[in-house]
This record gives sequence, C-alpha cells and structure tokens, in this order.
Amino acid sequence: MKVTEASEARLLRRIARGDREAFDELYRRTSPYLALRLRRRCSDDGIVAEAIQDTYLSVWRAAGSFGDARGAEGAAGWLWTIAARRLVDILRSRERIRETPAEVLPERSVPAAEDEVLAATVSDEVGDALGRLAPDLREVLRAMVLDGLTVRETAVLLGVPEGTVKSRARRARVALREALS
Repeated sequence: MKVTEASEARLLRRIARGDREAFDELYRRTSPYLALRLRRRCSDDGIVAEAIQDTYLSVWRAAGSFGDARGAEGAAGWLWTIAARRLVDILRSRERIRETPAEVLPERSVPAAEDEVLAATVSDEVGDALGRLAPDLREVLRAMVLDGLTVRETAVLLGVPEGTVKSRARRARVALREALS
C-alpha cells in the first residue's frame, strides 16, 4: 500500500482516539523517513534513536492536536517538526551537560552534530564563514541547504513566518558572499 499524506493524517486521527494499531502503522511507515532526516543533522545513532523515541511519545500524547485544519499534506511536516525539535532539545541538554563545571560533573566531549555535518560538507573557508554567521541565519541555511527543506517547511521547523525565512536566507547568502570574496 502506497503511503500517502492523507492516510497518515487518518492514522493520526485514529491515534488521537487511542488506537494502538494505528500508532504502530504510523511508526512503521514514518520512522525510517524521520531517522534518515535526523541523521542528516546528527551522526550519533544514539541521539537519533532518542529523538525518534521522544517524537513518537509526543505523537501518542498529542495526536489530537494535529487536527484537520492542517490538511492531509501536513502530517509529514507535523511529524518532522516534532522530530527536529526533539533533536534540538536533546542536543541542547547535552550541551548544558558539557557546560557544567568539571568539579560538579566529569567533562564529556559531545561535539555539536550540526557543526560536524557542516565541517564534513564544506571546505574550511566556507565553514569558517558559516561559523561567523549569526545563529538565526546559520539555522535557516542548515534547514534549507543541509536538510533540503522548502521555505514553508523551514518556517514550520523554526516557528517563524515564511517571510522571515526568506529574508534570513537572503541575508545569509549576502554575508557568505562578502566573507568569501
């Protein structure tokens, strides 16, 4: 059976009513896609697995908030938004652990996954230029370039209007062009 957004939206409505079989089916259909996309942002399989687990726990708890207003085409975007935010939460919590004083907690070395991806993807000169961008500009580039998201998907992921995504992308391109010239 071909997976469609409409069928995923129907599964979410069934999950909202407590249907465990619908939950299992949604997981079977969508978890490989989410894992693949999360691995583009983070190379640590343990962190990706934790993000997937947190995502589906959230889906089980909040399926009723999906609603018909999003339309059938919004199911994958809704799932991806939850997954991406869970990944960011996990990475931030691990970053806080790294920033805790050594006398309180033994030092852990957990490199930022997004920085690892950028370093592996681009040359040193471009990587340095990206590193100097404001975090909000860098975040838009990561979503649009590394993840291949559209303006609309990036807006949903980051929780900002589409116009803001467009202006940040333009500002980032201008800043990179200047830094590399």
